[in-house]
Amino acid sequence: MSTLGVGIFGIGGKMGSEVRRAVTAAEDMEVTGGADLGEPRERIGDAAVAVDFTHPDAVMDNIEWCVPRGINMVIGTTGFNEERLARVRELCAANPGVGVLVASNFSIGAVLMMQFAAKAAPFYPSAEIVELHHPNKADAPSGTSATTAGKIAAARAAAGMGPVPDATVHDAGARGAVVDGIHIHGVRLQGLVAHQEVLFGTHGETLTIRHDSFDRASFMPGVLAGVWWVIDHPGLTEGIETIIGL
Repeated sequence: MSTLGVGIFGIGGKMGSEVRRAVTAAEDMEVTGGADLGEPRERIGDAAVAVDFTHPDAVMDNIEWCVPRGINMVIGTTGFNEERLARVRELCAANPGVGVLVASNFSIGAVLMMQFAAKAAPFYPSAEIVELHHPNKADAPSGTSATTAGKIAAARAAAGMGPVPDATVHDAGARGAVVDGIHIHGVRLQGLVAHQEVLFGTHGETLTIRHDSFDRASFMPGVLAGVWWVIDHPGLTEGIETIIGL
């Protein structure tokens, strides 16, 4: 059986180390090398796919380096906005045959949580998100919570719903960030890995949808599935929903 070569950006970090263990344990993949921030990118070796779990300040340079060289990418680094995604599309268009997968979360449970939240959104006038992560996370709100807010907002718009009710006048920052009209509250605490609650409310009841990743191993089935997916799907893929059949 031939093996697929996988290089890892951020190989010395917690997520990168977990990716290294998962790829090493897979019978149909092998780690060709890895590079951390400030190290030569050539250290990823002769990789068919590069997995990137680095930093929002570094990921775009890694994409600019990989795609013209014909190296497919699976990216879990957060901090992507429409401008960055548009640049990825440009690079893919200029380099046909190369695939880039960008996902805000590779946990199957987290993806289901986002899907459930979108289903529930049209039934509740009130909606807020609380995301809880370890204190070394670079961005806030998290990519997962921002993606969730976008899905909730789209479902509300399709249902013809107005703004979320909120009479707050004096805030002082306590109401959190606002993404697509949905408030997001970020917690950074030692002992946490990655957790999110989506809270919905209407008269007389609330609904809470919560997902918890207690170990980074929970992201690896999605990452490995993405590595094989991106080989046969050129261009930009956003999220792993299609990969897992949602």
